[in-house]
Amino acid sequence: MKLIFERSVPGRSTTIFPECDVPETTLPESFLRAEKPDLPEVSETDLSRHYQELSKQVYGVCDGFYPLGSCTMKYNPSVNEEAAALPGFAGLHPLQPVETAQGALRVLRLSEQYLCELTGMDEMTFEPAAGAHGEFTGLLLIKKYHELRGDAARTKILVPDSAHGTNPASATMAGFEVVNIPSAPDGGVDLTALAEAAGPDTAGLMLTNPNTLGIFDRNILEITRIVHEAGGLCYYDGANLNAVVGNARPGDMGFDVVHLNMHKTFSTPHGGGGPGAGAVGAKGDMAKYLPGEHVVEKADGTLAFEKKEQSIGRIRSYYGNFLVQVKALAYILMLGGDGLRDASQNAVLNANYLRVLLAPYCKVAAEGICMHEFVLDLAEIKERTGISAMDIAKSMLDHGMHAPTMYFPLIVHEALMFEPTETESKETLDEAAAIIIELLKMADTDPEALHSAPCHTPISRPDEVKAARTPVLTWKRA
Repeated sequence: MKLIFERSVPGRSTTIFPECDVPETTLPESFLRAEKPDLPEVSETDLSRHYQELSKQVYGVCDGFYPLGSCTMKYNPSVNEEAAALPGFAGLHPLQPVETAQGALRVLRLSEQYLCELTGMDEMTFEPAAGAHGEFTGLLLIKKYHELRGDAARTKILVPDSAHGTNPASATMAGFEVVNIPSAPDGGVDLTALAEAAGPDTAGLMLTNPNTLGIFDRNILEITRIVHEAGGLCYYDGANLNAVVGNARPGDMGFDVVHLNMHKTFSTPHGGGGPGAGAVGAKGDMAKYLPGEHVVEKADGTLAFEKKEQSIGRIRSYYGNFLVQVKALAYILMLGGDGLRDASQNAVLNANYLRVLLAPYCKVAAEGICMHEFVLDLAEIKERTGISAMDIAKSMLDHGMHAPTMYFPLIVHEALMFEPTETESKETLDEAAAIIIELLKMADTDPEALHSAPCHTPISRPDEVKAARTPVLTWKRA
């Protein structure tokens, strides 16, 4: 397609602004550009067609099957967007008096109550801007806990090798040393290795549950017991909560802190760079360290912000990405407790259905029942045919499907991670499985076709090394 600058014709314009209804003013000369900005000059029709064409280059959950694992690319009802666009929410200013924003505070208060009920936490903050920011916040709570106890020796965070990739980075940013805990043959945490690593220098454990293999650790209560007996705290990475919400609660498993990726479980997409939301919940005494200000209900029924004396302080401006939380609350209220439970159970059902369909044609990284996602291991296929996980993923694009996650988790070298979510139908899963099975068979019958895929997408297969090392990210007029 043509760039917008290639559509440009000197002197052509589009009138999109209404007539000015305020007095005009002239900027001081020092604030003016020396030259006019190099902007495209196009008609309204050209502009409309340009954006329409751009939209056709994008693939989303409304276009077709989108099994991107560990990201929960679920359907997001448009009514959530409508709720967030209500003038009373969208037009708020963060500095206006709280008595004029009681509805917004009610959103935060209700959201906290519902999410605490769903996670088994006591209090919740909505300041974190996204999931990894929530991880960092949770670790700062753990750090504050040990500092106030004078326990400076606790400098290590235990992180299983099946955790999300941001966990070690968040722990390092918070000033901790990361200790890797290997997986057991069943895909769960190796209890012997965990017990050996846990000790007087353990600040806490970061656990993704279900983990990136899609396994709910059967030893979850033993895991939290080991860490607590060593004097550490337990942090629950809730990025995969879509698999268990309404059915199990981190607080009941012994976790002290949890973060939630609102865009994954509670239908608040944050593509294109934001905004996201990574709410953090805390249990018991840990709640007094939560960042920012907490919404409380006063005796007269009005809501107000209350500062926590032992808070870790603000980790973001104002009160987080508020409109994202409006979307999440709309989703929670629409589904209710039973609906959320059904959603997670259907996510597990869909993942297991697709897993069983594909298992005869490719090794599954972790045997047995999975939760919301599963991982195929193509190592044997690559060794036999030369076809990699990337070849299969790229070939899926030619069949109107988004690729699954490739090469993650890192403990599976030729990994394809599938997460069909609860919103896909049996017919969609059957069709997807048939296509993937045919591609797996082509590894033996027509490997070259897979090596050259995709052939029918807006951009054909790039040189991966060149794209990574010398990317062209800007366009300059000739």
